[in-house]
Amino acid sequence: MIKGAKKYLYSSIFNMIHGIALVSLATVLSLATISASAQNLVDYSKPASHFPYFVSPYVAHQVPPPSFGNTPRIETMLKDGKLRLSLSDAVALALENNLDLAIARFNLSIADTDILRAKSGQAVRGVDTGLVQGTPGGGVGGFGSGAPGAGAGGTSGGAGGAGGGASGLVQSTLGVGTNIDSFDPLVTGGMNIEHATFPQSSIILNGVQSLQQHSGVANFSYSQGFGSGTLLSVGFNNDRITNNSLFSILSPEVDSSFRFSLRQHLLAGFGFGPNMRFIRIARNNREISDVAFRGQVIATVSQIQNIYWDLVNAYEDVKVKERSLELAEKTLSDDREQVRIGAIAPMEVMKAESEESARSQDLLLSQNGQQLQALLIKNAITRDLSDPVLASAEVIPTDTMSIPEEESVTPIQDLIADAQGHRPELAEARIDLSNREISRKAAANAMKPQVDLVAFYGAYGLAGVQNGAYAGTPICANPPCPPLPPSGYSNAFTDLFKNNSPDYAIGINVNLPLRNRAAQADQVRSQLEYRQAQLHLQQLQNQIGIEVRNAQFALTQNRSRVNSARKARDLAQQTFDIEQKKKALGASTSNLVLQADRDLAQAESTFVAAMSTYEKSRVELDRATGLTLAHTGIEIEDAVHGTVQQTPVFSGVAPRTIAQQQDSKTEQN
Repeated sequence: MIKGAKKYLYSSIFNMIHGIALVSLATVLSLATISASAQNLVDYSKPASHFPYFVSPYVAHQVPPPSFGNTPRIETMLKDGKLRLSLSDAVALALENNLDLAIARFNLSIADTDILRAKSGQAVRGVDTGLVQGTPGGGVGGFGSGAPGAGAGGTSGGAGGAGGGASGLVQSTLGVGTNIDSFDPLVTGGMNIEHATFPQSSIILNGVQSLQQHSGVANFSYSQGFGSGTLLSVGFNNDRITNNSLFSILSPEVDSSFRFSLRQHLLAGFGFGPNMRFIRIARNNREISDVAFRGQVIATVSQIQNIYWDLVNAYEDVKVKERSLELAEKTLSDDREQVRIGAIAPMEVMKAESEESARSQDLLLSQNGQQLQALLIKNAITRDLSDPVLASAEVIPTDTMSIPEEESVTPIQDLIADAQGHRPELAEARIDLSNREISRKAAANAMKPQVDLVAFYGAYGLAGVQNGAYAGTPICANPPCPPLPPSGYSNAFTDLFKNNSPDYAIGINVNLPLRNRAAQADQVRSQLEYRQAQLHLQQLQNQIGIEVRNAQFALTQNRSRVNSARKARDLAQQTFDIEQKKKALGASTSNLVLQADRDLAQAESTFVAAMSTYEKSRVELDRATGLTLAHTGIEIEDAVHGTVQQTPVFSGVAPRTIAQQQDSKTEQN
C-alpha cells in the first residue's frame, strides 16, 4: 500500500508540473504577440483569473517593450529634405512622440498595480507625480529648463508618494494603522509519506524492542481576511499510520479531523475604515496619477509652444539678417563700381566692406540660433533622431505670430477662479488631503487595545483495521474482547459530520500595550501631517493666484512692448526709405544708408522678439489658469494613448503666407 501511495503521489506531481509548463508556454506566447502600442490599454488593477487556465495567477506578466520609433505623422510633413511644421502639427507630434509624456504614461499603469496590491490587503507603494522635464528648451513658467529628473518617472516625489528628507528618505504616515489580514484566500497543503524506526528502552509501552511506523499525511488549510476585520480559517487534517506495536488496537489506523475558526477584531482594526484604507488610498493615488498626467500634458504642450515660437523668432530673424546682408553686399558692389569710375572715394568701399563683414557675422550667429531651435523642436516631437534624413532636415515653421487688434480683458478674479478649478496641482493636493484624512482616522483606531473575539468548531473521526498482533489488555483477557469491525477512510470522514467527537470553543484575546508609545507617535504625527497638508493647500492656492496675476501682467506688458517695437520698426523703415531716396538724389552716402539699414534690421529683430515673447506670455497665462487643454481642444485620452485623433487648434496663430515663405532675395526685389 505504501508503494502504491508513493506511485500515485509522484504521478500527480509530474502531471501538475507538466500542466504548468504547457500553460506557461501558451501564456508567454500569447503575451509576446501584444504590441507596444496597446500597452497603455492594459488595466493592471485587475488580477489574472484562474479561468480558463488555473495557473494564470502564478505566471509572470510580460509588459511589452516601449516603442522607440516615430509615428507615421512625421513622414507626411517631411518632404524634399525639409520638415514643414505648423504649431498644431508640432503639438500633435509631441503628444504622440515626446519622451517626457511617454515616461509619464507609465505612472498610470504603475498606479493600477498599487490598486491590485491593495485589494490583496497589502500596503501601497505610492506613485510618482513629479513632472518629467527631460526635454530642453521653452522654459516659461519654470517648465522646460531641461533639468534631469531624480529618477525614472519624474523629477520629484508627488502627493501620492513618500517625501524626501535632508538625511535620507522620510517615511510618511500615509497608510499607517493596524495590520490588515490578507484578502487573497490562501490555501496551503502538505502531503508526505514517512517510514521511521524508533528503538525502545522498554517493551511496556509497545511490547516490542524496536517500533517501526509507516505514516502518510495529507493536511490542507484555507484562510482569508475580510474588510470588517474578520479572519476565517479552515483546517482539514488526515493521516494513515501502521506500526508493529502489540498494544495498538488499529493497524492501519486512519485519522481525520477539521477545525473551522473565526477571529473578529472588536476595538483596534474593527470595521471597514481601517481595513479598507489601502484600497481607498490606492484609488485616490490612481486619481492623483490621472491629474498629474494631465499636468504633464499641460506642461509639455506649453513647452512645445514656447519652443515653436522661439523657432519662429529665429527663422524670422534669419530672414531679417539675410535681407540686411544682401543690401550690404549690393551696396558694396555699387560702391566698388563708383570707385572704379572715380565717383566716390575708396574710403567708402572700406566702410561698406566693414558693414558687409559685420552683417555676415550677424547672419551666421542668427543661423546658428535657428539650427539650435530646429534641433530642439525635432528633439521635442520625436522619439528617435537617428534617421539621417530627419536629423539633417531643415525645419520650416508654416505658422507665424498674430496679435488681435484688441486684447480681451478677463477680470482677474475670474482667471483665479479658473485656476482654482483647473490647475492639476490643486486637485492633487486636495486628493492627498483626503488620503491623509483616511490615515489620520486609521492611526486613531490603531491606538485602541487589540481585543479579539475568537471561536472555533471542529470534529474528529477514527477508523482502521484491528491489529492482528494486538496482545489485548487485562480487561479483555478473560473473556476476550469482541473483534472490531474493519473500517476505512470513508468511515472516519463520515464521523466528522455525526458530531460524535466535537471540539468547539469561544473566547476573548486581549493585547494591551501598557505604554503604547509607537501608536501615540503615529497618531500625533498623522495629525501634524494632516494640518501641514492643509497649510500646503492654502499656500498652493496663494501661489497660483500670484502666478495668474503675474501672467496677466506679463501679457499686458508684452503687448505694449509689441506696440512699441512696431512703432520703432516703422520709424526705422521710414528713415531707411528717406536715406535711400536722399542717396539716389546724391544727398546721402552709402554709409548712412547702411547705418539706417542696420537700425532697421535691429528694429525688425526687436519686433519679432517682442511678438514671440507676447505669444509665450499667452501660453503662460493658459498654463497658469490650467486652461491649456480646454483652449486648444486637446483630448486627454489622445495623450494617454499616444495617438492624436483631433488636431489641436490654437489662437493667436496665422498661417505663413506664400510671400512670407519666399527667400530674402525675392522679398528684397
